[in-house]
Amino acid sequence: MGRVAGKVAFITGAARGQGRAHAVRLAQEGADIVAVDSCADVASLEYPMATVDDLRETEKLVRDLGRRVIARQVDVRDQAGLDQVAADAVETLGGIDIVSANAGVCGCRPTVDLTDAEWQDMVDINMTGVWRTVKATVPHLISAGRGGSVILTSSVVTMVGAANVAHYNASKSGVVGLMKTLSAELGPHQIRVNAVHPGNVATDMLFSDSTLRVFCPDLENPTPEDLRERARGGDVLGQGWVEAIDISNAVLYLASEEARFVTGVSIPVDCGRRIG
Repeated sequence: MGRVAGKVAFITGAARGQGRAHAVRLAQEGADIVAVDSCADVASLEYPMATVDDLRETEKLVRDLGRRVIARQVDVRDQAGLDQVAADAVETLGGIDIVSANAGVCGCRPTVDLTDAEWQDMVDINMTGVWRTVKATVPHLISAGRGGSVILTSSVVTMVGAANVAHYNASKSGVVGLMKTLSAELGPHQIRVNAVHPGNVATDMLFSDSTLRVFCPDLENPTPEDLRERARGGDVLGQGWVEAIDISNAVLYLASEEARFVTGVSIPVDCGRRIG
């Protein structure tokens, strides 16, 4: 028996990166998966988003593990779309037990130089998108009456601060406030709500040209290894970044019965960056 056997996990941003890792890790431990991703670029961002092919690959990886999966192209800014896929999950898979509100984007620019679009897209996806995901899924958890686990993806930046990411930090800090309120509201329903706070994670977003240039502004064509060397000094374990699976293991813990009395907490997975 897996640690989340018989559960259904609803995961946003599931086409690649952390979201795909969460889908695969939870499926390995027995969960059926609802994989949601916009699979569309955002004009205000300088790096490409996941594609439909990426989402189909996540779907295949879950199916190859013998688990049921629903994969849908839905933007977390689309409440009607999220509502529909949540309803379909209940009808097809029998309910929703775990919610991983993981979808998020990042950008870097001095605060006073941010455009209205850069600010609004960041907040709409990273924070309002989490709220919309909760609105679409949590009523089904409540009506089922069997409790559940909601895991919101924030960032270690909310704990340490950083220059040139005001819109990102504000959106991810808002996620923490939402987590605390939801944990109080949903506790009577035996629904636990927690947040994971990744540090640097080895994903396409971290390795995008725009992010590499932020970390290594003095290099003409910086590489991930250049970034790693710069970032090593920022965490006490000297790693520079973690892998997506490291975040997924934290998500799995929070989703499982091992965390049955854990709610309203923030769990950083950052190689100690917040104390470095």
